[in-house]
Amino acid sequence: MENMGVSYELILVEDCGGDKSWEKIVEIAKLDSCVVGLKLSRNFGQHHAITAGLDASNGDRVIIMDCDLQDRPEDIPLLCAKADEGLDVVVGCWKARNDQMWKKVLSIAFYKTFSWMSGYSYDPGTRAFRLLSRKAAESLKSMREQMRSLAPLNTWIGFDTATVYLEPGRRLEGKSSYHPLRLLRLAATNIVAFSDKPLRFSIWLGFAVALFAFLYGVFSWIKSAATGAEISDFSALAASIYFIGGVLLAFMGVQGVYIARIFDETKRRPLYIVAKTTKQSSQSA
Repeated sequence: MENMGVSYELILVEDCGGDKSWEKIVEIAKLDSCVVGLKLSRNFGQHHAITAGLDASNGDRVIIMDCDLQDRPEDIPLLCAKADEGLDVVVGCWKARNDQMWKKVLSIAFYKTFSWMSGYSYDPGTRAFRLLSRKAAESLKSMREQMRSLAPLNTWIGFDTATVYLEPGRRLEGKSSYHPLRLLRLAATNIVAFSDKPLRFSIWLGFAVALFAFLYGVFSWIKSAATGAEISDFSALAASIYFIGGVLLAFMGVQGVYIARIFDETKRRPLYIVAKTTKQSSQSA
């Protein structure tokens, strides 16, 4: 940043990771007035922590980065140079992922499914690493829903956007906390938060099951009239009842998930709570 010749602040959000990061942040903040530390009262999750950083930011531009340094600080000038073309949002996207094969497959599957569900197109290499103009950052800050995911919210606000393809950095310390079960849970949460297609699908499937039952009934009646055989197939009837019952229970569950999310939103709880800060003026944020 010093080589770029601009004033800046570095906001480090400690989301209670349990690795003594806060002590290091406090030490660095004492040595450098450009560093601002925020310690949340508990682990609120990645996207809530990003929101805390956005709320505390004051710059004309805001750059969001992951803490593992796979988003390389050396690439910041590339994002800024692209933004100088008059863009409000510049998204960093990896040319190739260094992840394990299972993670690559899950990522591609999620982005394909989520793109279809939400109606927005996403590249599997898309990262949290991005540059926002002040008006784009303020627009993101204005959205206070509990179910947060940066990429779809960023897409929803619009603005002139470009993608910069970057080489991923190497993770020097620690391991990712996103294990397969957590990734699947995150994917399901994002789909429920940003798409109503599961509900629409349940409607169409309900119509399809009803139509199938009706046609089967007509077929049975015609067959009975033509052959004189009685309509008494208990096994088929039982299978139909169980099938319809299973479909109803499944989609009652889908509706229940949406209702639970509505319940969470109506509580209007804060998205995060700042327990400590290295800068007194950041308390209001």
